[in-house]
Amino acid sequence: MSSADTSAPTRSRIPRVPFWAQILLGLVLGVVLGWAARSFDVSWLGTTLDKIGEIFVQLLKLAVAPLVFFAIAISITNLRNVHNAARLATRTLLWFMATSLIAVAIGLVIGLVTNPGSGSGASAADAAKPEDAGSWLDFLTGIVPTDVITPFTELQVLQIVFMAAVVGIAALKLGERAAPLLSFGQSALELLQKALWWVIRLAPFGTVGLIGTAVKDYGWDLIGDYATFTADVYIGCALILFGVYPLLLATVGKVNPIQFFRGAWPAIQLGFVSRSSVGTMPVTQKVTERLGVPREYASFAVPFGSTTKMDGCASIYPAIAAIFIAQFYGIDMGIKEYLLIVVVSVIGSAATAGLTGATVMLTLTLSTLGLPLEGVGLLLAIDPILDMMRTATNVAGQAVVPVLVSSREKILDVAAFRDATSFSLDDLDAAEPPETEARPKEPVPSGGSAS
Repeated sequence: MSSADTSAPTRSRIPRVPFWAQILLGLVLGVVLGWAARSFDVSWLGTTLDKIGEIFVQLLKLAVAPLVFFAIAISITNLRNVHNAARLATRTLLWFMATSLIAVAIGLVIGLVTNPGSGSGASAADAAKPEDAGSWLDFLTGIVPTDVITPFTELQVLQIVFMAAVVGIAALKLGERAAPLLSFGQSALELLQKALWWVIRLAPFGTVGLIGTAVKDYGWDLIGDYATFTADVYIGCALILFGVYPLLLATVGKVNPIQFFRGAWPAIQLGFVSRSSVGTMPVTQKVTERLGVPREYASFAVPFGSTTKMDGCASIYPAIAAIFIAQFYGIDMGIKEYLLIVVVSVIGSAATAGLTGATVMLTLTLSTLGLPLEGVGLLLAIDPILDMMRTATNVAGQAVVPVLVSSREKILDVAAFRDATSFSLDDLDAAEPPETEARPKEPVPSGGSAS
């Protein structure tokens, strides 16, 4: 046999650790290091964990303002490539509201059955009014900015969304004259997503810092004091995540829920760790597209959902928290108060604006009900532990609705959905979407007339 027939030796390659395994390893390591820092009073370890988590969150927030602006503006202009775009946008909003209504109803039932505020280990000394409290007046007037700079410097996400919507609609009206602006915006969006992608790769390290800091600061005693409340929030979110969403996908969307979770899991687990819907948005959009949702529609629905679709933070949590605070202070609530919780959750969910934490939404709910805002202080200590599950639920919902609407409207790529089996962050990174120039595209077909 000639030397030409001899195959070259294959170089050994260290196998890549799947992203979910990296996150799990970071979670375990964070718990161990946090416990060690608390148990043995290792101050330098506690400081290190705190700084690692703080830097990770800061890096995520660094890209939030420009990312939201360009994502919303470009997503609106992308609707020009979708046939019957107004119908899709309306259906998306309606499903956002419908799932929020289901979520808040579940939260109320769980709270009324378990009575989380009765027998809590919390004390009145823990109560403290937050520095910033949400109100309907602030919510409505706060949407319109006073200038174009402050929303970006102070991270006023709702105002950024407002400006982006105005720019996107104006660009649609200008048509071809806005092509240079759209080309710049799309390039800027891709640049921001690439930079944020690098931050997302640091999520395992961020997990170590964030989880470690939570364990170091609060330990297990705090969870014991709020055992019923913590269990209520996790159970409520789990019912939405693994009960309501699969049921809707199977019965309304006529798609396999297991296939959905296989495809969406990278975004859900990142949401759990990062506690930021906006920070997770690039991954959420990619997994949604991989699940067969047309890119033109996904680029609208996911950014829109990342700032308004909050079943965990804006529905489950404020419903249970309001019951907890009312019971803690011995205040009776009736049908009117429970209906107000529903209205606030369905209409005011945009107040959370996709950022870490749901304090604004809770204060908006409490102020509407006339409950003591000092009750927010009772829950601030436990909030980081709760926020992980809340955000994972938010992110899942932000992917569920586009899949649901696409399937109903007959524009879902069923073959792509079936092929979207367990892929890692590395697979997603390798599957970067092609360039999105501001050129006319073939319209995405609609499912025809309304049924």
